[in-house]
Amino acid sequence: MAAGSPTLTAEKKRWWLSNKKVVDKYIREARVLISTQEQSNVSAAVGLLDAALALSPRLEAALELRARSLLFLRRFREVADMLQDYIPSFKVGSCGGGDDDSFSSLGGAGDHSSVASSAPISRERANLLSPARERSDGDRSFRCFSVSELKRRLVAGLSKGSDREGQWRYLVLGQACCHLGMMEDALVLLQIGRRLASAAFRRESVCWSDDSFASFAGEADGTAAPLPSVSETASQLLSHIKLVLRRRAAAMAALDAGLPAEAVRHFSKVLDSRRGLPSSFAASCLIGRAAAYRATGRLADAIADCNRALALYPSCIAALRSRADLFEAVRALADCLHDLEHLKLLYDAILRDRKLPGPPWRPHRDVRYRDIPANLRALTTRIQQLRGRIAGGEGNDVDYYALIGVRRGCSRKELERAHLLLTLKHKPEKAVGFVDRLEFLDDHRDLDAIRDQARMSASILYRMLQKGYANIMVAVMDEEAAVKQRAKEAAAAAAAAAAIQVAAAKTADKPKADRNAGGKECCKGSEKAAAAVFQGVFCRDLAVVGSMLSHRAIPVKYEALSC
Repeated sequence: MAAGSPTLTAEKKRWWLSNKKVVDKYIREARVLISTQEQSNVSAAVGLLDAALALSPRLEAALELRARSLLFLRRFREVADMLQDYIPSFKVGSCGGGDDDSFSSLGGAGDHSSVASSAPISRERANLLSPARERSDGDRSFRCFSVSELKRRLVAGLSKGSDREGQWRYLVLGQACCHLGMMEDALVLLQIGRRLASAAFRRESVCWSDDSFASFAGEADGTAAPLPSVSETASQLLSHIKLVLRRRAAAMAALDAGLPAEAVRHFSKVLDSRRGLPSSFAASCLIGRAAAYRATGRLADAIADCNRALALYPSCIAALRSRADLFEAVRALADCLHDLEHLKLLYDAILRDRKLPGPPWRPHRDVRYRDIPANLRALTTRIQQLRGRIAGGEGNDVDYYALIGVRRGCSRKELERAHLLLTLKHKPEKAVGFVDRLEFLDDHRDLDAIRDQARMSASILYRMLQKGYANIMVAVMDEEAAVKQRAKEAAAAAAAAAAIQVAAAKTADKPKADRNAGGKECCKGSEKAAAAVFQGVFCRDLAVVGSMLSHRAIPVKYEALSC
C-alpha cells in the first residue's frame, strides 16, 4: 500500500482523533477531581494529567492544571522542575549573565502562547530602533524586518487570550519560588504575571458591556480560578516579599556600613515575622545575623545562629565556614577541625559529581564551582595547621571570656549577669522554638530530625557556656580572695605604721621631758647661785631686793654695819 493512500490517511486521522478524545476525557475527569479540593483527589488528578501530557506534551490546559495541582499539593520543587526555564536566575546563570535578551527567551511548552507571553519582557529588555531617529548624514534609519517577528505578532494578535493562557506560568511559578525561598525570582515572576493579567484584562474589557463588569466573578465554565482571587493572592504575596527583601537589604547595608547592632535588629525582624518564612531563606538570614553578632562581639549568639542554619541544612557551606571561623576565634580548635573536615567532604563530593549540590535552577550565591579547587587547597592547608596546633597542646585553651562576652578581670556581678542572659537565651529546650516559625516543604527531611539536631547543637553550646562560667568564676573568686588578702595586708601595714608613729611620738616626747627636767635643775642651780650671790653681796637697800625676790624666800644674813 502506498504511503499516501487514502486508507492510511484515514487511519492516521482516526488515531489522532482517538488520542484527542482520550486527552479530553482525562482533562475533564481531572477538573472534576480538582474541584473537590481534597488532597487524595488532587493527587489522582495529577496522575490523569500526566497521562494526558504523555499523549499531548504541549497541551496548554493540561500543563496549567498540572502546575496548579502541584501548587495546591505544596510540591513546589516539581513546579520549579516543570517551569524552570521561566526562573530568571536560572536563565541568567545558564546564559552567563551577559545576554540582555536571555530573560525573554523562554522555553516551556514551546507553543505560541508561551512566545506571546514573553513579549512584554523582550520589549522591556531589548533596545529597539526608533523609526523617527535619523542618522548623522541625514538619512532616516531603517528597522530590521524579521519574518519570525511578524509571524509572532500576527499569531499573538489572532489568538484571543494568548496572554491570559501564558500568565499562569508566572503566577504559579512565582508562588512556588516564594515557598522555595527564592524571593528575588518570586518578586520578578509575580510582577510579570500581574502585568500580563492587567494587560489582558484591559484588552478584553474594551469590547465588554456594562453588565459584563458586574458579572465578572470568574469564567463561566469554572475551569480556572477567578481572576480577582488570583490577583488578590498575588498582591498579598508581593507585599510580603517586598517587606522581607526590604528588611534584608537594610540589614546587609547596615552590616556593610559598620553598624552591626542595626543589622542584628533588621535580621531579627525578618526572622521573627508573623508569616512563616521558607526554611532556605531563613537559613541565609541566620547566617547574615551570625556575621552581625560576631561584629558586635557576641560570639555565643553567632554560634547559636550557625547551629540553627546547620540544623535546617547540614550541608550548608556558608554556615559551616562561619561556625568554623567562630570556633577558631574562641580557640575551640577541636570543634573547628570537625567543621573543616565536614566542609572538605562537601568539596570532594562537589568535585566528584562535577556540580553544586541541589537542583540546577537554585542559585548558589555563596559558592561557585570554579572556585572549589582553590578553596579545597586552602582548606587542606588550614586543616594541617590546626592539627599541628592541637598536637602542640592548644586544643584545650578555650577563650571563655570571648565566648561569654565579658572582659578579663570582670566582677562577679558582670559575669553572673552575662551568664544569666546567655543561659535563658540558649537553653536546649528553647533552641527548637524557631522551627515552629518556619515553613518547610513536604519533601524536606523529617521535622523531628531537625529538632533533634538543633537540640543537640544547643546542648553542646550550653555545656560550653557552663564550663566557661565555672572557669571564669574560679578566676573571679581567686581575684576576690587576692583582693581580700591584699586588703588585710594593707590593714596590717597601716596598723604597723600607726604603731611606729606612736612609738616615734613617744621617743620624740622623751627628750623634751628630759629637757624640761634639766631646765628645772638649772633653775635650782641658778637659784642657789643667786642665793650665794645675794649672800655675798653687800646691799644697802634691802627692801628693794626683797620686793624683787618676793616670790622666793632668800635667806639674808644681817651683819653689823659700821658707820
